[in-house]
Amino acid sequence: MRILARLLGKEELPEGFAGELEAEEHVVATADVVRGGHLVVTNRGVWFPGEPERVGWHLVSKAAWAEGAMTFVVATQEDLGKAFLLHDGPPRRFPLGEPGKVPQAVHQRVTGSIASRERATMPDGRAAWVLERRVPGRDGTIRQIHPDP
Repeated sequence: MRILARLLGKEELPEGFAGELEAEEHVVATADVVRGGHLVVTNRGVWFPGEPERVGWHLVSKAAWAEGAMTFVVATQEDLGKAFLLHDGPPRRFPLGEPGKVPQAVHQRVTGSIASRERATMPDGRAAWVLERRVPGRDGTIRQIHPDP
């Protein structure tokens, strides 16, 4: 059934997926993770193996495909009132058996969440990116400040 769905251009949730998709959420791509579980890419974000919640595209600071693995850097947001200050978490690496459409789908959605970006200097003198990003499932954009390390 899964092969037929892929031939028709549709993706299904993998067996054992424990999350719960929202009404407007649909699967774009999936891949088996070598250590077990699945990466599930939807129009709203990415589901990591064994985690009960999706990470929205606006919180993915970096995603890269290299050496047979997808690596993600996921940020948390600190509300500053008119903007959110991003704090990057550690890189999370997922070796994939067969990547399929996952790398391309992730790239398209992370870059597609960025409406605009510009360089700025923070009050402490550090350089930062100021981003206007779309939040999946909501109208408009939010402003995020992503300081350089």
